[in-house]
Amino acid sequence: MERRLYIVTGQVQGVGFRPFVYRSALACGLTGSVGNTPEGVRIEAQGRAVDLEVFERRFEAEAPPLARIASFTASTLPVVADERTFVIAASAGDGHRGHAVLVSPDMAVCDACLADMMDPSNRRYGYAFTNCTDCGPRYTITRSIPYDRPFTSMACFPLCDECRREYEDPLNRRFHAQPNACPVCGPELRLEYGPRCGQRETVRGKTAVPALLAELRQGRLAAVKGLGGFHLACDALNAAAVMELRRRKNRPHKALAVMVADLDEARTLAEIGPEAEAALLSPRRPIVVCPRRPGALPAALAPDTASIGLVLPYAPLHHLLFHPEASGGTSDEALKALVMTSGNAGGEPICLGNREARTRLGDIADLFLFHNRDILVRVDDSVMFAGNGKGRDGAPPATPVRRARGFVPEPLSLAPADNAATSVFAAGADLKHTFCLTRGREAFVSQHIGDLSRPGCLDFFEETLRHLLALLEVEPRLVVRDPHPDYVSGRLAEAFARERGLPVFSLQHHFAHIHAVLAEHGHTGKALGLAMDGSGLGEDGTIWGGEMLFVHPRADAQRRVGRLRPFPLPGGEAAIREPWRTAEALWLQAGLAENAPRPWSREADRAALLPLLDEMLSRGVHCPLTSSCGRVFDAVAALCGLCFAVTYEGQAAVLLEEAQDWTEGGAYDLPFTANAGELLEADAAALFRAAAGDRLRGVPVGRVARRFHRGLAEGLADWARAGAEQCGVTAVALGGGVLNNRTLAEELPAALAARGLTPLLPLAYPAGDGAIALGQAAWGRLRSLKA
Repeated sequence: MERRLYIVTGQVQGVGFRPFVYRSALACGLTGSVGNTPEGVRIEAQGRAVDLEVFERRFEAEAPPLARIASFTASTLPVVADERTFVIAASAGDGHRGHAVLVSPDMAVCDACLADMMDPSNRRYGYAFTNCTDCGPRYTITRSIPYDRPFTSMACFPLCDECRREYEDPLNRRFHAQPNACPVCGPELRLEYGPRCGQRETVRGKTAVPALLAELRQGRLAAVKGLGGFHLACDALNAAAVMELRRRKNRPHKALAVMVADLDEARTLAEIGPEAEAALLSPRRPIVVCPRRPGALPAALAPDTASIGLVLPYAPLHHLLFHPEASGGTSDEALKALVMTSGNAGGEPICLGNREARTRLGDIADLFLFHNRDILVRVDDSVMFAGNGKGRDGAPPATPVRRARGFVPEPLSLAPADNAATSVFAAGADLKHTFCLTRGREAFVSQHIGDLSRPGCLDFFEETLRHLLALLEVEPRLVVRDPHPDYVSGRLAEAFARERGLPVFSLQHHFAHIHAVLAEHGHTGKALGLAMDGSGLGEDGTIWGGEMLFVHPRADAQRRVGRLRPFPLPGGEAAIREPWRTAEALWLQAGLAENAPRPWSREADRAALLPLLDEMLSRGVHCPLTSSCGRVFDAVAALCGLCFAVTYEGQAAVLLEEAQDWTEGGAYDLPFTANAGELLEADAAALFRAAAGDRLRGVPVGRVARRFHRGLAEGLADWARAGAEQCGVTAVALGGGVLNNRTLAEELPAALAARGLTPLLPLAYPAGDGAIALGQAAWGRLRSLKA
């Protein structure tokens, strides 16, 4: 007879872990107890050694689906005489500062709960808030630790007798499911009509669903409250409704996400490979960008691309939208596909509460599907890429471009460090903003917040920071920021540090990109980094964005090894909004004939500006230098006549990638040399010159676009090989927003591997600025030891 003490940390509270332990102990014939503590789940188990070993193996093989075990430690305790039962102890809720508890992300409704909702004999038939310990909201309803109902937005919904019996039964899957509810005691739907619908009675309860669908079938636009905020919804097959949504939301070109009932329906609209299928069916339920089938959907949904972002229902309400028969309607009232885009206007944060939605979405939505369960922190849908459908081997797995619902607040486990107790606050970048907090070896990256210069995003940042600080109960001892003097995130970092008397360190933008990738891979040794990006302030005061960097995190050593040859941006920020300006700069830098026809000179307003622009370039007035790879994509897109002015970030590059003729086998050269400062300098103007020559000779745009992509991938790989040899490394980390180009994300790693190098790609975090805070935090955690 033995007695053992187990401490289990990680995502093990509020996910059915104690009932799992209880059932496992009974099955193994053990006595003892299990309970939640600030350190994690504490288990005392007593029995024969062979039974205890079987019990331990169950943790790896049979843990609940939402559980994430970070550590599992065992030690020996004295045997307790005459112990006859195994019990679930009351939670230790006091004195939990410094706890090791992780709150689960919000997860999709599980199959068992879905079966309850669709069973006419079940008391939860058609109930839009059905959940259990294996599914449902967590992060967005949790106010503070411990994760118990009084500390969630369910506190105002007392359990009815039947729900309480489930909640208190250790063998029930709703044992201590904090959001547990039913139509008798839980939240309720409410459909409100806006002025465009005329004077209409509010519809309450589950019949709000068929009433909403009736309006969507007529082309109406609706604001629908979900798990982490509101969606704007319309019939995805109604092109007029889609165009009206674009007009009201001021989103003329950027792709809209589409929700369909199930995987079979998704297959009728898009090509779904294994990676996409796994992501779509995951309980995280991200939007997954897949190649769409020709003619299956209105072109207005994604006019710039042959892909479409698909998402399967994840909240019970979403399933009811596709199964109105469970809400008093009929199955033929369902729509085949719904646009489900973020409930916001023009770059603002997603709407959180009912009153806020009425105010901010009133000019967009015709009607509102509300409910009365408060969302405590706004979390947008996650978005993932899953290959580009070209059938090439070695395609990367589904990777996030926006990491939010279903992933946050799940942490990344960082490499061991001597100063693991130091907590870092990393303030991130201004665009695609996230921030990061560390606790021990764990890095918690916030959900996507957006552009900090946009209205409401500062409030979103502050409410999210307060929320995560409360959940993690950490007190940062170090702050890391981007050195750009005009960054809002930098000012926020300085204010945070000033209030707490903390030191502030700065890490250059592109080094942060590389540190993020290395942190993902647990790589603290020497590595080369290729940061292919839009723009970020460089250490020399110019705008970087095409960088070869040497990084050695453990030794706190880093330096710039190479760059794309700098070129001017006429008008600065204006050149980012109008890619033809960058094309004109590269045209002149490439030595092309000044009197040759350019695609961007055909429009009168641009033609009239050309002499002024050329004068600015010749005199170097308001033409900051950049080494940005992203701006090269912009310039080639303008050269091909694809995009002269953008309406969203990365639009020109999207159009250029889509234009490729995949039968083309040629590639442009990307020459590089060592300049006087010993930097390996790659000449992007040579790529542009070759592309321009082809266009002047009448080579089709598709062939030019393909040669550019192939040439860039192969040229960067040759360039990296030279840098790796110079630095004595083989690992090459790839980061920066340009890696959102799926062609480059697939072909560059393959080209590096063919040259004997080991590519390290972003896998669980975005390639772009959404991971800057992770890189800052990982660097700051190691840097603080020297500080």
